[in-house]
Amino acid sequence: MADPAKEGRKLNRSFGGLALLGILLVVAGLVGLVYTGVATLTSMLLFGWLLLIGGLVGLLHAIQSRGTNYFWLGVVVAALNIAAGLVVIRHPHGTAEALTMFAALLFLTGGVFRLVGSVVVRGPQFGWTLLQGAFGLLLGLLVLFDWPHSSLYVLGLFFSLALLFDGLGLIAIGIGGRRIVSMVSDQMAPGGETDRLTKDEQKRSEG
Repeated sequence: MADPAKEGRKLNRSFGGLALLGILLVVAGLVGLVYTGVATLTSMLLFGWLLLIGGLVGLLHAIQSRGTNYFWLGVVVAALNIAAGLVVIRHPHGTAEALTMFAALLFLTGGVFRLVGSVVVRGPQFGWTLLQGAFGLLLGLLVLFDWPHSSLYVLGLFFSLALLFDGLGLIAIGIGGRRIVSMVSDQMAPGGETDRLTKDEQKRSEG
C-alpha cells in the first residue's frame, strides 16, 4: 500500500513545479509586454520551428505508413508544413505583416457580424454582444490603419498576453493544488480526522 505522506510530497512537488512554470511564463509575458517587437519576432520564429518540426515528424510518419491510401496525402501535408516553416524562419518580419493583416481582417469581420447580429436578433445579451462587436471592429480598424507598422507589436502583444494569462492560471492551479494536498495530508496524518474515523469504525466492528 502506498504511503500517503510520500504520495503527498510527490503531489506537492508536482504542483510546486506547475507554480514555478507559471511564474516563469508570467515573467516572460511581462518582458514581452515591454519589448513587443522582440516578442513578435520570437513568436514568429517559434511558429516557424513548430511548423518545420511538425512537418518533419509528419514526413517520417508518412514514410512509415507507405503503402497505405493516406501515404501521398501525408507526404504533401508534411512538405507544405516544412516549406511554410522554412519561409517563416527565413522571413519572420514578412510573415508577421501577413498574419497581422489577417488578424485585422478577422477582427473587422467578426466585429461587423456581431454588430449586425446583435441589432437583428436583439437577444438577452444584446448590450454585451453589441459591445463585443464594436470593440472588435474598432480593434480591427486600429490595426489595419497602422499596418504594416502594427505588425511590429500586435502579434507580440497577443503572444505576451497569452503567456501572462497561462502563467497566472498555472500559478493558481499550483497554489490551489498544494493547499488541497496539505488539507488531505493533515486529515490522513495520525491523529487527524480521517485517522480518528478509521479508529472509531474499527472499534465499532470489534464491539
